[in-house]
Amino acid sequence: MKTVSRTPEQRQAGLTTARILLEIGAVNFRPEEPYTLTSGWNSPVYIDMRRVMSFPRARRKITELSADAITRAVGFESTDAIVGGETAGIPYAAWISEALSLPMLYVRKQPKGFGRNAQIEGHFEDGDRVLLVEDLASDGASKVNFCQALTKAGANVRHSFVVFFYGVFPGALKTLEEIGVKLLYLSNWWDVLDVAEEGGYFDKKALDEVRKFLHDPISWSALHGGRSA
Repeated sequence: MKTVSRTPEQRQAGLTTARILLEIGAVNFRPEEPYTLTSGWNSPVYIDMRRVMSFPRARRKITELSADAITRAVGFESTDAIVGGETAGIPYAAWISEALSLPMLYVRKQPKGFGRNAQIEGHFEDGDRVLLVEDLASDGASKVNFCQALTKAGANVRHSFVVFFYGVFPGALKTLEEIGVKLLYLSNWWDVLDVAEEGGYFDKKALDEVRKFLHDPISWSALHGGRSA
């Protein structure tokens, strides 16, 4: 399943991000021992976006590309705050909010259960236009909880941004679209596969198996012990 078409600028940003992730060892191909994603799908590929924190030059470039992508899609003065999703989205939100000179918040998966019982940390005004940031998305389902919590608290959420989007599972964006939120991203597995093939990062057998997964992830997952629908 291919994702929607992108502009040459978006495609180049995706390839650059993919190359960075491959260079720092954030990409894992393991067809013989599939990974189980939080969504229940089994996958021969896994991406460790937390690894970016330990590579200053990599994170600086990814932050630059992210800020550019957000301003292209949303505008220069159309966002009032950047919100990081607990936990992996918090560092990315910090870097992006700094690059865009915007306030930062973060949202928990659930209220912390003591003190103020807060689910959202930081200050914003009722009606503020906020953009939710996380590191990656396999589908949009995990973002819905954050968006709903922000909306309930009075924020206006119309966009969510991830650095990496799996971009293979059918209907992946439907859950977000149903609540009026558009997902923006930099890179996906098709970008990684292209760069990995060109750079010889993995052997042909692994690449061929990953290609099978990308073309039919539902069948691949079911055949390898994961979710089938």
